[in-house]
Amino acid sequence: MKISPSTKGLIISIVTVLVAFGIYNFFLAKRNYYLVDNPTEKTYFFNINNGEEKTITAGQKFQIDLKKGKNEVKVFDDRKNMLYDSSFVVNKNRGLLNIAHQDYYVNEQFYGYGLNKDSLIAVRKQTAIDGKLFVNSPVRFNKLYTDDFYYNIDEEYDGVVKNIQKVESRTKIFRKADFLNYYKEYYKF
Repeated sequence: MKISPSTKGLIISIVTVLVAFGIYNFFLAKRNYYLVDNPTEKTYFFNINNGEEKTITAGQKFQIDLKKGKNEVKVFDDRKNMLYDSSFVVNKNRGLLNIAHQDYYVNEQFYGYGLNKDSLIAVRKQTAIDGKLFVNSPVRFNKLYTDDFYYNIDEEYDGVVKNIQKVESRTKIFRKADFLNYYKEYYKF
């Protein structure tokens, strides 16, 4: 059977679209999910919305299922004594549940053509962390839940954000120790 040139063109274009969609879906698409994190040396037990009890050990983080709107969490220590029973509101498609109420920092990184990073961060206020001042106004967070960031603790900033004609920024949430390490590497004054 002979295939006409227009049919070959249609087949090639369909295959090209499918390949492009596959590459985007598997490698480039930003996944939306919720994390629970425990940066401490302790073990916690918890259940969300009266679901099954889960265990999170020292330094562990994993994805959890949350619904938009009001959610409830019960947190227990390693002897299964209740530490607290609380509720929180989920507004976005990604978030961090901080059951240990530890310090996290949300940092903003700028992208853009002809960007002078030093002049942008120099005009922002400084934040004190452990008695030292840090530029770029990192925001401290230690409450139960937040979804006020773009990159979660297990994601990296993009190396390059393409097609930006103006200066834009992306925020990322860090564990405190991870933020201090990132700051030493990224902000070299």
